[in-house]
Amino acid sequence: MRRLLVCIEGDVPSANMRDSLLSMSRWEEAPPTDEDRYFVNGDTTMVSTPNTHIYADDINMRAEKAGFPVDEVVFMSKHAAASGEPALTVHPIGNFHESKFGGRAERLVPAAPASMTSALRLISSYNTMPEFKVCFEVTHHGPWLSKPTFFIEIGSDERNWPNKKAADVLAKVLTDCEPSDYPVAAGVAGGHYAPRFTEIALGYKVNIGHMLPNYHLEGRDDADVARMMEAACAASGTDLVYIHRKSLKGPEERRIKDIAQSLGKETITSADLDLLGF
Repeated sequence: MRRLLVCIEGDVPSANMRDSLLSMSRWEEAPPTDEDRYFVNGDTTMVSTPNTHIYADDINMRAEKAGFPVDEVVFMSKHAAASGEPALTVHPIGNFHESKFGGRAERLVPAAPASMTSALRLISSYNTMPEFKVCFEVTHHGPWLSKPTFFIEIGSDERNWPNKKAADVLAKVLTDCEPSDYPVAAGVAGGHYAPRFTEIALGYKVNIGHMLPNYHLEGRDDADVARMMEAACAASGTDLVYIHRKSLKGPEERRIKDIAQSLGKETITSADLDLLGF
């Protein structure tokens, strides 16, 4: 797995994760390009760039042009939320509708379900700061890339972003993260912080790809829901759909399940999954 880690130099958590990684093992610095610095450790390349995360379109292609092959991309980032709640999060990227924050309208970047879910499990295992919430976020924002990509983040405001212990945790996660060979499911329904998908990822042998939350389903007709669900599955490389049923009223749950089945998708529950550790 040739992984590209992306550090945004003006982003405090991103720079702290980069510095933690550089201190944890031996990296070789490659000759810089006009705008990027590259560091190499085995099959992992880290790029440090002044770009903005959500507008760093095709940064994998820049790395390839500079001589660094890429199979998967991980953006190291801050997470912002009005709640200010300390959080360590991972999430896939793309836009189900308009592109308000980078990327392309109605386009999803390929997900990295196995690596992203493994990262979530390692964060939960390595984190010793009980005040920090550990969770997925659903699919949102740019940039646009052609390679499987996820974000790993420290949140949720300027009080938490400089936390070097949190940066050390996520740097260790990135160092140790290996994809797990479990079934992949796209998640449908629930809230932005994906409580049910986080719960099943931490308890069951399943990898989660793109997640389509309730706020993208509300007020949408069957055709639009079908389009989004098909896109979520295609960009996750799966025909399995896990529906957060308790977040939906009965008629809406039946509608979503019927749409999934009309697309030829298999809807699953936790009863269909093996427990982790067994």
